[in-house]
Amino acid sequence: MVRDYGNVDVAELFLSLQKQMAAKFDTTRGFVPHDPTKGAAAEQNWLALLNTYLPERYRSDSAFVVDHRGRLSEQIDVVIYDRQYSPLIFMQDGVRYIPAESVYAVFDVKQEMRRPAIEQAAEKAESVRRLKRTSVPVRFAAGTYKPKPLFEITAGILCVDTWWADGVGDALKKVLGECSRAGFLNLGCAVKDGSFEARPTKRGVEVQTSTRETALIFFFLRLLHRLQQLGTVPAMDVMQYAARLGRRTKESS
Repeated sequence: MVRDYGNVDVAELFLSLQKQMAAKFDTTRGFVPHDPTKGAAAEQNWLALLNTYLPERYRSDSAFVVDHRGRLSEQIDVVIYDRQYSPLIFMQDGVRYIPAESVYAVFDVKQEMRRPAIEQAAEKAESVRRLKRTSVPVRFAAGTYKPKPLFEITAGILCVDTWWADGVGDALKKVLGECSRAGFLNLGCAVKDGSFEARPTKRGVEVQTSTRETALIFFFLRLLHRLQQLGTVPAMDVMQYAARLGRRTKESS
């Protein structure tokens, strides 16, 4: 006989988590007068959430993204990157430098979703997508896998609430439609007002949105789905990074 252990409402679990996140942000806003400190606290809240609930093959950190030429992105508040197959992560004095090949997604963290915040997030996204990524064949017991095609890195914005009266509505859609292709934001969450997933179309931009009550679960499940669709990151050409080091060694000798 199979024992009935009852049911759990997964939606209610996420709604409870959303209320906890909103309460944390409200507490920080109410008792921390220093804006940079508020921003740092918000980053840590988002990083803790992602590192707790995403599968362990992924890791989230604040970091710079770097390519084999030595080009850097802007400082990125939340970088979701591979922890299973990527061998090369630089760490210096608490500052992380993550290879572009390892990156799945990048997000900018703001208190409020509004035009300037969207534009800044788009600039940061573009600074990552402009980096040069490598992809090499992978050998296995029965042969060799071809180099994995490079996927588009997901980009977005994470906020407490929105500035617009209609939340994640027409005003947001208009701003997203003005983003460049390299700076386009695919996902966004305003914990207290709603989330969006967007894609560019020939006629402009298509945006799907959540209700206020389901902002966090909408964002998290759409993010997880995107990560699943991307599969694994490409096998980076480690020797390209080694070649850069070799040139520096010759220059200094």
